[in-house]
Amino acid sequence: MSSILTNTSAMVALQTLKGVNKGLEKTQNEISTGKSIATAKDNSAIWAISKVMESDVTGFGAISDSLALGQSTVAVAQQAAETITDLLGQIKEKIVAATGGNVDRTKLNTDVTKLKDQIASVVSSAQFNGLNLVDGSTSSTDILSSLDRDSAGNVTPSYITVTGQDLSTTGYVAQSVFSVANGYASTAGDAASMSLDVSGGSDNDTLTIDASNLSAGDKITIRVGSQTASYQVTANDLASTTPQDVIAVALKAEVEALGVSNLTVDYDSANSGDLVFTNGGASTISISASYTNSGSGALAALQSLDVSTLAGAQTALGTIENLTDTAIDAAAAFGSSAKQVDIQANFVSKLTDAMKAGIGSMVDADMEEASARLQALQVQQQLGIQSLSIANQAPQNILSLFR
Repeated sequence: MSSILTNTSAMVALQTLKGVNKGLEKTQNEISTGKSIATAKDNSAIWAISKVMESDVTGFGAISDSLALGQSTVAVAQQAAETITDLLGQIKEKIVAATGGNVDRTKLNTDVTKLKDQIASVVSSAQFNGLNLVDGSTSSTDILSSLDRDSAGNVTPSYITVTGQDLSTTGYVAQSVFSVANGYASTAGDAASMSLDVSGGSDNDTLTIDASNLSAGDKITIRVGSQTASYQVTANDLASTTPQDVIAVALKAEVEALGVSNLTVDYDSANSGDLVFTNGGASTISISASYTNSGSGALAALQSLDVSTLAGAQTALGTIENLTDTAIDAAAAFGSSAKQVDIQANFVSKLTDAMKAGIGSMVDADMEEASARLQALQVQQQLGIQSLSIANQAPQNILSLFR
């Protein structure tokens, strides 16, 4: 039956053309975006999974930065420990030489002192971004190494813990600064195991030595202007009846040896442990006093090394062996941590690449397939238009029935 009111062929051709156009639009979007699933409308489940994985990839990018920072920090500490080990080897060489006969132990002792100072410099400068793993200030540090996601979607961070190694040659330093001026003292304060106070006179200050917290090997340093006088506490000092008086007298001799003009240092026998500084000139004299504890650092025994005598050199030989073992152990520990961080950094890099590949396999468009499909749909579109045109001409054929 033919009808001029209902053109079934045209309706079928039109629906077919609409389907072809829709497929053509989807294929063109895939080609322009490069993704077969670009929005949640395309495939909500796959799109959601890809977005979670993309967020993890972003997180692992931050982890890579954290591991790079950790690698640099541990590398600095490892280099410091290895350098200290080498320097201790040089000190051992000097000590062995000092145990021989017909040698200038004074010069050898000077070399040992310079090497000790170099070790202290290495320890203090071995920091990266403000973190020092060899001076005893940091017991451990955590390096962010991973983000772990469980089956329920919960994410927890993982860390690599690097233990600090105390290779310091001293413990802590306490310091106060005061001025001895003609007529007044400008500032005063307290220091560990020492107190600095105004004596009450018109032009003097008093340094009071408190020996109760001192140990053998501790050093008291007094800086007058640009000159420095120091004294290292000995076991004999502390064994005396009044150790603070013995130490005060020794410090007095060290300061007087500086030969500072207009500065007089008197030992106040009426007040145990007191040294009175008097400025007889018109210009202010700046004086600072510091106390260094030598008992807590792993290399603190360096302070006691003295090869100026045969007995001292023989004692130092045993000490340097223990110190070298300590430095070697520290370098080995840092090396182990550095390897662990390197392995994790390499793994995170490969894991990130694998995750990116996985996301791509889910949402990226197959461009070869899309190209072939585009050409096929374009042909189908042309045929659909032609079919619709033919179907629309069918009612005109009915006119021939009425001629």
